[in-house]
Amino acid sequence: MKLTILGGGGFRVPLVHGALTADCGVSEVVLHDVDARRLAAIGAVLAGRPGPPVRTTTDLDDALAGARFVFSAVRVDGLAGRTIDERVALELGVLGQETVGPGGIAYGLRTVPVALDVARRVAALAPGAWVISFTNPAGMITEAMQRVLGDRVVGICDSPVGLAARAARALGISGPVVPDYVGLNHLGWLRGLSVDGVDRLPELLADDARLTRIEEARLLGPAWVRALGALPNEYLYYFYRNREAVAAIRSAPQTRGEYLCEQQERFYAAAAADPASAWELWTATRAERDASYMAESREAAGAGERDAVDVETGGYQQVAVALMRALSGGPPTTLILNVRNGSAVPGMPPEAVVEVPCLVGPHGVTPLATRPLPLGMLGLMQQVKAVEQDTIEAAVTGSADLALRAFAGHPLVDSVGVAEQLLAEYRTQLPGVAAVLGAA
Repeated sequence: MKLTILGGGGFRVPLVHGALTADCGVSEVVLHDVDARRLAAIGAVLAGRPGPPVRTTTDLDDALAGARFVFSAVRVDGLAGRTIDERVALELGVLGQETVGPGGIAYGLRTVPVALDVARRVAALAPGAWVISFTNPAGMITEAMQRVLGDRVVGICDSPVGLAARAARALGISGPVVPDYVGLNHLGWLRGLSVDGVDRLPELLADDARLTRIEEARLLGPAWVRALGALPNEYLYYFYRNREAVAAIRSAPQTRGEYLCEQQERFYAAAAADPASAWELWTATRAERDASYMAESREAAGAGERDAVDVETGGYQQVAVALMRALSGGPPTTLILNVRNGSAVPGMPPEAVVEVPCLVGPHGVTPLATRPLPLGMLGLMQQVKAVEQDTIEAAVTGSADLALRAFAGHPLVDSVGVAEQLLAEYRTQLPGVAAVLGAA
């Protein structure tokens, strides 16, 4: 069985390869990237590593032809584009983050056309393939690709499974749990955690000592978590404590994108100079990267360092491989995924991609029905989903008016005037956005 990874020169690709166990059924891994230098470096990292054989290519059709699964992890305009996503917003006093707020809209505008082109090539060259999308903004890109490939595109993220795992550890639960999770990608809530039919989440919410073992509760504060009656996804920090988040990021010496841009450039240069040491170089760089995740927000919230177990476990690669295994005939399983809503989340459009528990097996992926949401949560989901859908349509049609509506409609953009400035700056500074909407 052929597995193709698009964005195969990406830094996190070795995590995916390392998660491919013997029972996955993968006989060949093909890495595709438009950047031959990065592709060669990751090929050197994986040379001689346990797991399926790997080959690399810069030819998209060669990579896709006959694939059974396609993992898509592309980054249009690279990390340099990410730094612009972040800096433009920060200079206008609003959140500078790659997937949340205006940065996510700019990222989506230039990524949707590329994702649709990929979907059309998959339809032509690997019509039976499943596309498992890691590409951010994950919910938006999954929804766009479904226009071409339907339900055979599934988006994944490790944040929900990580949140459920942290909650279970805080409760001392080592066995299986049933998470009641609902939301959009990077905007969701754990509303229940059942063991043998008993919801243990209320017990956790009532206990400050246990709550403070969970990074999300430390970021947002136990009192606010109890007021919500749910554990929020870590990215909701940017919504619920937006002023603190913006202040912390603006005062940091670098944005996350700038840090990663410098760090990864050092890694790729060193790996090119010494391919024999690529694995050791990658391992050391990964440790630095993981430990620094959301560092400025944790510092501003007094949340302390990341727990070692959170750094070690990772997550999204395990979700992808578990999904692939279940779709390939393995035992059915339940996973939290980004899928077409249908009627799973009352109050959300049927075509909207939502992030909910799904039953996965050889039959495909079936979203499970969720309990109705409180108005505050549902309203936030609806507002952000409207922004995502306006962004997709703007990218497809080239409409600057729809792009402006997306920026102005986002709950983290506080003025239409700011939205107009955001749109103008992104069109000026990002070639990918200018290519979609025209120059400012």
